[in-house]
Amino acid sequence: MNPPLNKDTTLRLIRLGLEEDFAHGPDATTQATVDADAHLTAHLVPRQPGVVAGLDTVAWTMHEVSPDIQVEVHASDGDQVAPGERLGTVTGPARAVLSAERTALNLLTYASGIATHTHEWTHELAGTRAKVRDSRKTLPGYRDLAKYAVRCGGGVNHRMSLGDAVLIKDNHVASVGTVTEAYRRTTAAFPALPTEIEVDDLVQLEEVLAFSPDLVMLDNFGVEATREAVDKRNALSPGTKLESSGGLTLDRARTYAETGVDFLAVGALTHSVAILDIGLDAVQQ
Repeated sequence: MNPPLNKDTTLRLIRLGLEEDFAHGPDATTQATVDADAHLTAHLVPRQPGVVAGLDTVAWTMHEVSPDIQVEVHASDGDQVAPGERLGTVTGPARAVLSAERTALNLLTYASGIATHTHEWTHELAGTRAKVRDSRKTLPGYRDLAKYAVRCGGGVNHRMSLGDAVLIKDNHVASVGTVTEAYRRTTAAFPALPTEIEVDDLVQLEEVLAFSPDLVMLDNFGVEATREAVDKRNALSPGTKLESSGGLTLDRARTYAETGVDFLAVGALTHSVAILDIGLDAVQQ
């Protein structure tokens, strides 16, 4: 799961969430119903099985509202959890806890949903060389949290931004005329960056394997074409890794993995998130 969740970027999300919640004044319902000196103890409890991620966001959120709130965590990011299991305990001024609850749960359930779905993919790929990895298809501001959650689920990250790797796609090739020229320009300008090239068919693949690139993305290849691509890679540039991309679904994940590709690119890990339902349940006094 390295590197760890970036606290600075996550705090920006937390503060934005709290700013939205307090945009029109204090928590009216809590102010009206909860005594100012009341204290609250509540447990973080999942309603469904899954993989938890982003537990630190709970304490970070609570402490933004009140430094007097204590958060004790009973699980670790990446753990598989069961319904009813206590993931953590929150204790502190009741008004502050209740006012921070939704922002904390929004981030925790979102990250845990990504980790849970990613784990489903890694389970399907077990025993093959292939790993599932994400894309940049993330909501603005959420990339670090989303990609951290992918790691918690056993997946691996694609590039974090536009500047940490080269990915030559069809529009880049169209702008310079040929994939050869696009590759020449990018490797000359950024020789230290890993380079990936997208191809649409086996003819293009054979052309780019002559460069021995770090990685080739097989865009919308069928299973049989993917097997042929692996054979060509093994014969022409065995050091090049191959990534299947485009419309991949969980029910066919293993079929693609068994062709011998190295990665399955799944944008849906982060762009189509179903949360893991986790609640904050108050202890009855």
